[in-house]
Amino acid sequence: MTNEHDAGYKNLFSCPELVRDLILGFIPDEWLHSLDYNTLEKISGSYVTDDYRYREDDVVWRVKVGGEYVYLYLLIEFQGSVDLYMAVRMMVYVGLLYQDLIKRGDVMANKQLPPVLPIVFYHGDAQWTAARDIAQLIPKTPGLVSGYIPQMEYLLIDSNDYPDEELAELKNLVAVLLRVERPAHPRVILDVIDLLMELLDGKSELKRLFAVWIRTVLLRQNKFQWAFEKIRTLRELKMGWAERIEVWEREFIQKGMEKGIETGIQKGLEQGIIKGIEQGIEQGEAKALRVLLNKRFGPLPLHVEAQIGSATAPEIEEWLQAVLSAHSLNEIFRN
Repeated sequence: MTNEHDAGYKNLFSCPELVRDLILGFIPDEWLHSLDYNTLEKISGSYVTDDYRYREDDVVWRVKVGGEYVYLYLLIEFQGSVDLYMAVRMMVYVGLLYQDLIKRGDVMANKQLPPVLPIVFYHGDAQWTAARDIAQLIPKTPGLVSGYIPQMEYLLIDSNDYPDEELAELKNLVAVLLRVERPAHPRVILDVIDLLMELLDGKSELKRLFAVWIRTVLLRQNKFQWAFEKIRTLRELKMGWAERIEVWEREFIQKGMEKGIETGIQKGLEQGIIKGIEQGIEQGEAKALRVLLNKRFGPLPLHVEAQIGSATAPEIEEWLQAVLSAHSLNEIFRN
């Protein structure tokens, strides 16, 4: 994860709305869901160890439990690649957090330490293969030593576990993050922006943070190849992205038609120029339609393939135009 992208995550998860949605949407636990997340409070994630070395965690929050000042501390670590020794890092982070709480006297009334939930939020492409408990990194040892092997597990939230179809059903800010990271097709970004404007009504600063973060992600995804100007609002981002999608899709259709003409000229030499060019254009448009539909909606059902295969030229042209605005295959192939 680049520094800019890392900073974007930290900025977003410095807002209580993101932490709340992470827990409520991605951690299935009734007790956690019962807590009052209006009491969320961000605390310093920076510590100086006893030997004066500086360490900084990603994001640390606390939430009140049972209406009393007994806190559950949430330690969130963002990770864009697999770290085989993440369990060690998280154990160190938890230890430093406890050390800092003790120094500040921020312990429970009975001198016990508050519970900590260590969370690794992973958004990389590769499968997560690292041990989740530090005990898994240490070989089994016979005798007395076996009773002193440390154990501490962290909670992994892996973005690869959530397909876009599942995320699209959630009105959840963290689900938005994951959909932007891996959009099923470019128009997903437009749907996401609409949802953000609904969820963040009246929260202008959080809207701005999301606009900047989405712009950063899209710039990093070379497949979209869009030279952004400075985008400051979600509305500006939506307008610019919608225009770029329309240009991109029309260019794609045009290339398909040009390829069809090339094919038609070749066929024309064999079976008559006019007839061959007409057939070539039809084949090029049909191919462009299939590829565009695949990019937007995924693999095509057999009945859609059959409709395209038997369609007339006017039907293909009508469907090509419909692809630009349709939200589902059913809108295009109504029968």
